[in-house]
Amino acid sequence: MPGLTIGDTIPDLEVGTTHGKIKLHQFCADSWTILFSHPGDFTPVCTTELGQMAQYSQEFYQRGVKLLGLSCDDLQSHHEWIKDIEAYTKGAKVNYPIMADPKREVIKQLNMVDPDEKDSTGNLPSRALHIVGPDKKIKLSFLYPATTGRNMDEVMRVVESLQKASKFKVATPANWKPGEPVVISPGVTNEQAKDMFPQGYQTVDLPSKKEYLRFTNV
Repeated sequence: MPGLTIGDTIPDLEVGTTHGKIKLHQFCADSWTILFSHPGDFTPVCTTELGQMAQYSQEFYQRGVKLLGLSCDDLQSHHEWIKDIEAYTKGAKVNYPIMADPKREVIKQLNMVDPDEKDSTGNLPSRALHIVGPDKKIKLSFLYPATTGRNMDEVMRVVESLQKASKFKVATPANWKPGEPVVISPGVTNEQAKDMFPQGYQTVDLPSKKEYLRFTNV
């Protein structure tokens, strides 16, 4: 499924992982899932990233979010690499599955290929991350080059943003952080907003006099 992106349903692949074989649709059913890929085992940035994902895992699980990693090496390599990850990130346990993809087939179907990074086998995975909703559709994607590690605070922030947007008719403004006010979606009238947000909301007075910038807390 080349070009897999926001709004697409993830393919129902059966994959081998460090926790055994799984089918993606069954794994992702009725929960949020973070699918994240890494260029390779025993590489510096990836080791720090998987360690941080392990550090944050309980925070994700408390929000009903599953984690599923991917690297193009085989399962034996993954299990050995996990020892390094846990040794580097003190106190962290890699308690989430990591997919193996030695033939580089899964990364193509999940749109996780880095066109500029290759080895003797072919293209490596990009530093990609898809957040998948309970409906198995991609809600958000990050796509980083191999040279840039991801910020787990940002991953957590966007998870909370997506979950609020799915539960309430709201969106999160620029630089929003969890706990800060959100904006009410334009499709909600002022009358509807009074019923939907009994805690109240504030409308910003703008030169256009259009009452579209409304903040509330949810």
